[in-house]
Amino acid sequence: MAEGRPLRLLALHGYRQSERRFRQRTGALRKALRGHAELVTLDAPHLVPGCDDETNDDPPRGWWFSRPGSFEASEAADEPAGLEESLRVVATAMEERGPFDGLLGFSQGAALAAMLCSLRARGDPRFPVTFAILVAAFPSRSPAHQHFYRQPIALPSMHVVGDTDAVIAAHLSTELARCFVEPVIVTHPGGHFVPVAAPQKEAYLQFLGRFRPGQGQAEQPETRLVS
Repeated sequence: MAEGRPLRLLALHGYRQSERRFRQRTGALRKALRGHAELVTLDAPHLVPGCDDETNDDPPRGWWFSRPGSFEASEAADEPAGLEESLRVVATAMEERGPFDGLLGFSQGAALAAMLCSLRARGDPRFPVTFAILVAAFPSRSPAHQHFYRQPIALPSMHVVGDTDAVIAAHLSTELARCFVEPVIVTHPGGHFVPVAAPQKEAYLQFLGRFRPGQGQAEQPETRLVS
């Protein structure tokens, strides 16, 4: 990373969101990280059909489907569709809009980011990142995706877990965290959103500080909880 510039994070939105919507909903986070990290948002390649909030200029999108045209995080889909195209879209963004230091993902975008971390830890050159922040993440239940979790994912990671998240239950996020080598787990009392209260802001900056210029890459600390 070049001396003096903020870290650059490729930000992956949740299911039924979009680049524009995620950029709007992370305004407080971007303000909290100003001078430390820049978030670059990216549209998922797949349009979600039949959403009530669908608009012509900014339709809701997804990274993959558990069944045709729909997605449920808890569904063990026999034939998930769309992931390979999403991997290509992210790889292209890495090449054309990079360099990126890390990933920030929310909900389905965080689940995708975990898969990218797995590929990177196994030496995939398409995703040259060194860490990830995963908010409201979960492991895919699809048998076709289980290869992402068979080996411990040796990439520094921070997992943000909402105690009252009614969309992605907290135990799913902690289950995914256990797939990583010595993850940092940050809890908050809220639901399905990216928290930016003082304790979480401090945790973000502490984690990101490990990758700032001149500080070197510290060893991954033991798993810890921050409320």
